[in-house]
Amino acid sequence: MSTRSFSRQSFGRKPRSFGGSRPFARTRKKAGTGQFFDLSKFVNNAVITEAAEHFKPEHQFADFAIDARLKRNIVAKGYVSPTPIQDKIIPHVLRGSDVVGIANTGTGKTAAFLIPLIEKILKNPSEHQLIVVPTRELAIQIDQELRGFTRGLGIFSVVCIGGASIGMQISQLRRKHQVIIGTPGRLKDLIERRHITLSRFGTIVLDEADRMLDMGFIADMRFLMKGMPPGRHTLFFSATISREIEGLIKEFLREPVSISVKTRDTAHTIDQDVVRIQGNNKINVLHDLLIQAEFNKVLIFGRTKHGVEKLSMVLAERGLKVESIHGDKNHSKRQRALGSFKDNRVKILVATDVAARGLDIADISHVINFDLPATYEDYIHRIGRTGRGTKRGKALTFID
Repeated sequence: MSTRSFSRQSFGRKPRSFGGSRPFARTRKKAGTGQFFDLSKFVNNAVITEAAEHFKPEHQFADFAIDARLKRNIVAKGYVSPTPIQDKIIPHVLRGSDVVGIANTGTGKTAAFLIPLIEKILKNPSEHQLIVVPTRELAIQIDQELRGFTRGLGIFSVVCIGGASIGMQISQLRRKHQVIIGTPGRLKDLIERRHITLSRFGTIVLDEADRMLDMGFIADMRFLMKGMPPGRHTLFFSATISREIEGLIKEFLREPVSISVKTRDTAHTIDQDVVRIQGNNKINVLHDLLIQAEFNKVLIFGRTKHGVEKLSMVLAERGLKVESIHGDKNHSKRQRALGSFKDNRVKILVATDVAARGLDIADISHVINFDLPATYEDYIHRIGRTGRGTKRGKALTFID
């Protein structure tokens, strides 16, 4: 089976069915949720232009008022020109303004806050910073990015996440560090055990705040903010803006500068389509897709931990190189699975939404929604794993 036989539809038109001749309804109720999906939202051609609009930044990294050693590390990491969010946000953070950043995934927002925050530490070695994220994988990725930017600068960080040894984290917290990166629950635990003193921290970053809200971390977020000094510097990032998010911005930030580089729900580089499943051949349709050469690095989303593990086992039994990540896997197993996928030792990763949140893995060719997402926001985050930056990607959603 070739995806070329899957007729691509323009966004908003009635999609044809795949895997059978019967067309599907424009809306579908997701079992057990009472929520209706507009299925046309899962069909959207990637925008192809002969002369794409070229973003011209107002600054180059050399223009920013930052330490020359930091500039050298930025160049060494291969950064040439700032992305839109980096270009707009870095000057405001350097000036000490509270910032709200609204951006799609893959826009470079991690560097947008890390670069000016590193400069703050270089200017004031007593500065301590807290970066709060929804998942352990995102915390680890931010820490890896930070280490690249701070090579040789004497700046140290500690990652405090659930699923990893709290004893090891307590030991690391006793050593010199200026930055803590962690998930809300583990941070709260360490604060209550008096291994972290919030009053020492002059800066806090709330990254992917919308997802933390969705995951039920609102009480933990308020706990963290309440313990921070009154004059704190707050950076707030979200992919979406809802009434609840607007309320948190008013609650947590002081006269923030709002920067938005989010122009649409999904990146224009992602080609989206649906696969209509008839009968009990869902796994066979998936297998026929995965054995095609163009499906060279595929992230598959399932709804439940059990379903994800079962699907990965079935695919492995069929001779495919596959790994899985979900909440029932411990931290070390999840990191091994992610490492195998990143390094192309396996070409397929099956994941739940929570486990895959915030993953930044290069060159994912396809995202497949084997199970429907719980919300449209989850759909946006899922497919945002492909088509990152200027690269093209494809997203397929199975409808049965």
